[in-house]
Amino acid sequence: MIAKIVCKLEPITLVGGAAVESQQLERAIVEAPTLVAADGGAAHIMHAGKVPDAVIGDMDSLSGNLKAILPKTVIHQIEEQDSTDFEKCLLRIESPLIVGLGFLGGRLDHQLAAFHGLMQFADQRCVLLGSQEVVFLCPPQLELNLSAGTPVSLFPLGPVNVQASGLQWSFNSLDFAPGEKIGTSNVADGAISLKTNAPALLCILPAECFETVVKALVAQPGSWPARG
Repeated sequence: MIAKIVCKLEPITLVGGAAVESQQLERAIVEAPTLVAADGGAAHIMHAGKVPDAVIGDMDSLSGNLKAILPKTVIHQIEEQDSTDFEKCLLRIESPLIVGLGFLGGRLDHQLAAFHGLMQFADQRCVLLGSQEVVFLCPPQLELNLSAGTPVSLFPLGPVNVQASGLQWSFNSLDFAPGEKIGTSNVADGAISLKTNAPALLCILPAECFETVVKALVAQPGSWPARG
C-alpha cells in the first residue's frame, strides 16, 4: 500500500514541467488553492512567488538551486523509474479533484503519457488544463452544463461503451475503441449527459469550460475503483 503524501478535502493544483501561463495558474488556484509540484514543475510555482506544499518525483528535472531553497520537508523523492512523475503524484495524492497544469502543450510523448496516467489511476479524478483545452477522463456518469455550440470531443483510450445526450449527434449506446470508433468534433446543444462503462474515455473541451468541468467533477458522485 503506497502512503499518501498530500491529502485534502478540497481540490489541489498539480504543476508539471511543460509550459504554464501565469493566467492558467491563477485560474487553477481559485478552484484548487493547494499547490503541489511534479518534480521540475516546482519552478513554475516558485516563479509565481509561491511555495508548493509538496514536490513529488524522481527529481531529475528539479534544479539544484531550487532544491537548495525549497524546505526539505516538502521534497519527496521517489526513485523508481517504472512510472512518470505525473503518475507518482496521482498515486500519492488524495483529493476530490486534481487540477493538472504543465502536462499539455509540451512534448507529444509526455502528453500521451499523461493520458495514460489518467486511465491508470482513474480512481483519482483529475482535469488537465492547457492554453486551448481541458482534458479529463470521464467518470461513470457526468452532467455538464455547457453553452450551445461548445465543441465536444470524446476519445477512447480503450474499448468503452458510451451513452450521450444533449449533443448535436447524440446516441443511446455506441462502442468506442482506438482504431475503430472515436467521437471528435461533436457539438453541445446545451447541457450534456455522458455515461460510460469503463475508465477509458477522454473528454476534450475548450479551455473556457474549465470552471464548469471542475464544479461538475467535484459535485457529482460515482468514481472508478482503484486498480489492484
